[in-house]
Amino acid sequence: MILNINVPNILTVIRILLTPLLVIFLIKNFFTYALIVFTVAGISDGLDGLLARYYNQHTELGAYLDPIADKLLLISSFLTLAVLKLIPGWLSVIVISRDVLILLGIAMISILNIHVEINPSLVSKCTTIVQLATVFFTLLNPVPSSLMFDIKLSLFWITAVFTIVSCLHYLYIGINILQKKFDDDPKPE
Repeated sequence: MILNINVPNILTVIRILLTPLLVIFLIKNFFTYALIVFTVAGISDGLDGLLARYYNQHTELGAYLDPIADKLLLISSFLTLAVLKLIPGWLSVIVISRDVLILLGIAMISILNIHVEINPSLVSKCTTIVQLATVFFTLLNPVPSSLMFDIKLSLFWITAVFTIVSCLHYLYIGINILQKKFDDDPKPE
């Protein structure tokens, strides 16, 4: 495999490197700095995809790194914010469980030597946007007023619904991939 280093992949690596800095700022209660780091990471997420499409710089490396960077950023954010009691623990469990199930599914498909192209679904993209918005609004005002609390509470539930629907969607896709593999394989006699 040829290692393709291009601007979208560099932006993805920067997002990965920003994740520990975000967690450190959160632990130290430097919410303004955490918000800045999270915003830069979020912008880099959108920008790397835009540049990859616009300049036709899609790479196999980027196809693997981008979702890893997203998962690192979001899992770290949700986990740390839950530990700090700024978002409900149940929401972090839903977000992290979905990502663990997706990774287990990818691992199973790889172990079975099934080749599938990794492309996020529309519901998955919407889920990522809602999850990013939830973290952003939580960092924007960690000690919410009643109006901000209502907005965040709504976002928590919207995030939970999108995350569960996305998880079910990927489970459905995974089951179909496995079913097709077992239907296509000749049966031993």
